[in-house]
Amino acid sequence: MAAEQPPYMRVADDVRRRIAAGEWCAGERLPSRARLAVEYGVGANVLQKAQERLIIEGLLEGRAGSGTYVREPRERLRMVRSRHREMRHDSPFRSDMRERGCHGSWESHSEARVAAPERIARRLAIEPGELCVRTVYEFLADGRPVQLSESWEPMAITGDTPIVLPELGPFAGMGVVERMRSIGVVIGTAVEVPRPARATQAQANLLGISLGDLVIEIERTYYDTDGRPVETADIVVPDVRWEIAYEIAIEQPES
Repeated sequence: MAAEQPPYMRVADDVRRRIAAGEWCAGERLPSRARLAVEYGVGANVLQKAQERLIIEGLLEGRAGSGTYVREPRERLRMVRSRHREMRHDSPFRSDMRERGCHGSWESHSEARVAAPERIARRLAIEPGELCVRTVYEFLADGRPVQLSESWEPMAITGDTPIVLPELGPFAGMGVVERMRSIGVVIGTAVEVPRPARATQAQANLLGISLGDLVIEIERTYYDTDGRPVETADIVVPDVRWEIAYEIAIEQPES
């Protein structure tokens, strides 16, 4: 069963909708947090967390002693990486794009029984040459390319299951977390390592940018609750269009 959306995300979704509908324009001050909390029937902490989420996304900005304002549109969009991405009963990418008012889709191609190269074997804690499923993706927003990905999954985990090919079967398009959960593999952690790089000719052709343009490469690995790596991927994002932001939850001390 999918986790219920937290109250602050429901509020953030609606504030995002109201801004998109023109209720508050760029540069305009939002009503006070106390007023909005009453309007939404939530506590002040929930409303504050919703606004903080939209500040992280670059949609709002806080001004000391003045309040919260709708931010001027950015030339570059902000891609937020957070644990929230994995708590939605849908593809994380498709959900991200929906929050941006875009239609998210992708094209993919999978190959089974591919020998793991040394760098991938090291990340998956398997021996070089062990068989994997390799899937390459081109992710699109309203039909325009926004990121690329190459994913590897050990066949020792998925080989005899209905999810062996990520984009076929009953959980196609649901993302790694949901797919793995369907076969009893519970993912507990995702580790991402972002690095700056320059676009290769192949990447430039797919992303519609120029050879040598700056890109962000994200090395992502999913681990199950026992600490076993179950999937690893290399994600490529064009820096000219997107900036990457990480949302980090801070544990609050018990009162």
